[in-house]
Amino acid sequence: MKVAVVGATGYGSAELIRILHRHPYADLTQLISSSTAGGELKEVFPHLSHLSQPLEVWDGEALAEEVEAVFFAAPAGISSRLAPPLAERGVRVIDLAGDFRLEGEEYRKWYGAEPPAHPWLERAVYGLSEWSAPAIRQAELIANPGCYPTATLLALLPLLQAGSIADGPVTVDAKSGISGAGRGLKRTSLFAEVNENMFPYQVGVHRHTPEIEGHAARIGGRETQVIFIPQIVPMSRGILVTLYAPAAAGWTGARVTEMVKEVYREAPFVRVRDQGAWPRTKDVQGSNFCDIGFHVDERTGMLVGMAAIDNLVKGAAGQAVQNLNLRMGWPETAGLDLLPQYP
Repeated sequence: MKVAVVGATGYGSAELIRILHRHPYADLTQLISSSTAGGELKEVFPHLSHLSQPLEVWDGEALAEEVEAVFFAAPAGISSRLAPPLAERGVRVIDLAGDFRLEGEEYRKWYGAEPPAHPWLERAVYGLSEWSAPAIRQAELIANPGCYPTATLLALLPLLQAGSIADGPVTVDAKSGISGAGRGLKRTSLFAEVNENMFPYQVGVHRHTPEIEGHAARIGGRETQVIFIPQIVPMSRGILVTLYAPAAAGWTGARVTEMVKEVYREAPFVRVRDQGAWPRTKDVQGSNFCDIGFHVDERTGMLVGMAAIDNLVKGAAGQAVQNLNLRMGWPETAGLDLLPQYP
């Protein structure tokens, strides 16, 4: 299958290229980047200097004729305009931005922009691979989840469905490497700002908050308020999310762990840690794995859930390819049998 990447110069795009380069069924034939069109991939990513693939300007008509699937890895607001015409012509679309994750009013509130045309907000499928596979297999357009929501929901959804946590808000303490902020120049991404530093940002106003709450209710079956506190830590990549909520009566750490292991028994990329072995970002780096673990504190009655992912793989490009695999009926692990990098 011929595929293309739109917005080919970001960190997530670099991971898409790395994964698709070795994919057994997908052939990456076009890289679209309006800002660097006319150049070559190796000029943007020197680590890919052996690849002489050109960077091309957007031409929707030509793209629809030449490829069968398109990954949008461009900033928010672009795929909402460019993706629907491709989907209408039968091209499979996977959007790594947030344009199709929220309903119209929620999108306006949290993104400060106009949402996509109404029919496509309804037709787009939220691509949390482990929980939405039946819908993904029929999807015309797949909204790839955000990195924080991916880690959070993979740990939270089993708890909601099983009734393991009592009513009330869930605190989400989420720490991310700086690559989650993208490749654009920002003061808070400078080495002198990040090195030997750790700081929260967008507390209470981060656009992943409604994404987590909305899909926790839709998939988990229970309205849940989230206190979401994202933080930057001085590392390049990786996310560690820690959830705090009061445990429901009768739930111990061991019982929660065994329940979640059963939920993900056939999920190739979710690894549930045994009691006392906690997720670490280094253990998933460069891979499509999500490692999760649970603890119930007997003294306070609080249930603690932890999830670690690579924000650029399971949190972006890897899950996008996983969704393409599901959509096409290929093995879910095709192109994604990546062992974590260590050390």
